[in-house]
Amino acid sequence: NMQSIADALERSGIGTLRFNFPFIDAGRMRVDSKDVAIAAIVDAYVEAKRRTDRPIFVGGHSFGGRMATHAAAEGKLAPAGLVLYSFPLHAAGKPGIERAAHLERIGLPMLFVSGTRDALAELVLLEPLVRGLPRAELYLLDTADHGYRIKKRERASDEDVFAELARATRRFVDRVMRD
Repeated sequence: NMQSIADALERSGIGTLRFNFPFIDAGRMRVDSKDVAIAAIVDAYVEAKRRTDRPIFVGGHSFGGRMATHAAAEGKLAPAGLVLYSFPLHAAGKPGIERAAHLERIGLPMLFVSGTRDALAELVLLEPLVRGLPRAELYLLDTADHGYRIKKRERASDEDVFAELARATRRFVDRVMRD
């Protein structure tokens, strides 16, 4: 999934630096602690800054994006903005917004890209949450679930979901860099 996102972003002129969290490299199913995950994100951010003098946006899919927001909220990095693919607002079947309490401490521009069928981000909760954040916006992918699988017959657009995601990201990055 991250490869599909990275490939689509590359086709839209956005370079990516992908990395694994320690739990992935160790072959564990249980995610890393917040501190370990944030340290991995900060390491990747420092490496990205070493490789380019261009503006850096930080984010990720699901857990990675959520941990990136914690890193930003704690002031551990200072990117141009955050791009959050399938932000996991709550566990499946357990709607709530507790996982988003720290987001109000982030003054950076934020783009949330979420599927309309994402079981980890019910729209009735996600939409007002994003609206309430000062520099955040939400882009919805019609019929996409948490992993961006779509329902082809029900989807209004025939555009590839990853191409659409990249187009929305490109528009966001361009707008942030203009402002």
